[in-house]
Amino acid sequence: MKRDYYEVLGVPRNASPEEIKRAYRRMALKYHPDRNPGNKEAEEQFKEAAEAYEILRDSEKRAIYDTYGHEGLSSQGFTGFSGFDDIFRTFGDIFDDFFGFRTRAREVPQAGADVRYDLTTSFEEAVFGTEKEIKIKKTEICDFCGGSALEPGYEPEVCPVCRGKGQVYQTHGFFRIGTTCPHCQGKGVIVTHPCPKCGGSGRRKVEKGIKIRIPAGVDTGTRLRIQREGEAGLYGGPPGDLYIVIHVKPHSFFTRKGDNIICEVPISFVQAALGDTIDVPTLKGVEKLKIPLGTQSGKTFRLQGKGVPKIGGYGRGDQIVRIIVNTPTNLTKRQEELLREFAEVEKEKRASPYSRFWEKVKAYLG
Repeated sequence: MKRDYYEVLGVPRNASPEEIKRAYRRMALKYHPDRNPGNKEAEEQFKEAAEAYEILRDSEKRAIYDTYGHEGLSSQGFTGFSGFDDIFRTFGDIFDDFFGFRTRAREVPQAGADVRYDLTTSFEEAVFGTEKEIKIKKTEICDFCGGSALEPGYEPEVCPVCRGKGQVYQTHGFFRIGTTCPHCQGKGVIVTHPCPKCGGSGRRKVEKGIKIRIPAGVDTGTRLRIQREGEAGLYGGPPGDLYIVIHVKPHSFFTRKGDNIICEVPISFVQAALGDTIDVPTLKGVEKLKIPLGTQSGKTFRLQGKGVPKIGGYGRGDQIVRIIVNTPTNLTKRQEELLREFAEVEKEKRASPYSRFWEKVKAYLG
């Protein structure tokens, strides 16, 4: 609940405009944020006093307040100040009178920039997860001056060009135009003794080692975010974040599709024809796989739960085993004889895939 405006400024309800202005001057001097850096209570009292003065200095708003209170002002659309910038814009001329110079433009806290780091991992590290230590180059607040940009023991000096106003003025006829002071860039002060470690920037470039945990199941393109490990902020703003972009090296015989692992396993013509039980490599060792007789090249089998862990979830994908039937080469005479005998039997049976194919073609052509 808002306090009574007269109580805030410490004046009676019949106070004159001059008394109200003097009371506000005392409050502004006492609680000004430049005199109370980091003091949240002083900031609130400064805002409260500014709001009270905004109402009581205006005869129309004061009359509404005296009659209807805070509710009457709300109905007229007055909701107070949103921040210091509103106060300084509204009372710029007042501060000229109070302090002898215009309060300089406030340095608004700015968050630091994000940093990207491209990290290459092995196929196994991406599947099972791992921990790594990386080194990144980034800016951090200077530990020698604490970000003040000043050599310890020194204070900034009032700009001799704009005399602390942050602006310089030119008169053109009836107009008086203000522009940002080029000497202090609108800050109103200059640093005559810059920090010898950071050169007066308040920040330093450093190389920092960071330990990161790569969760199981990441893939190429996965981005990991590490908060507050980016570039340092300005004027008390928070640091940015570090984004690690994963790049997975290809495996010698495994490929990946989503959460599934694909592996091509070669078998002989005889194994495909007669069937067999073969060894199949998986991410966690060798598994047995039964190949039924008459298996064709390209036939796939599924090993459930032998794939990649589902990142951020439960369970794993599967392993898909694709059978590749090798055509025999460098045959011995005996092998050639056996195959020719096999071919003759196929002709007699008219059971070869080639024969059956042409039977379909003839039926189609009529």
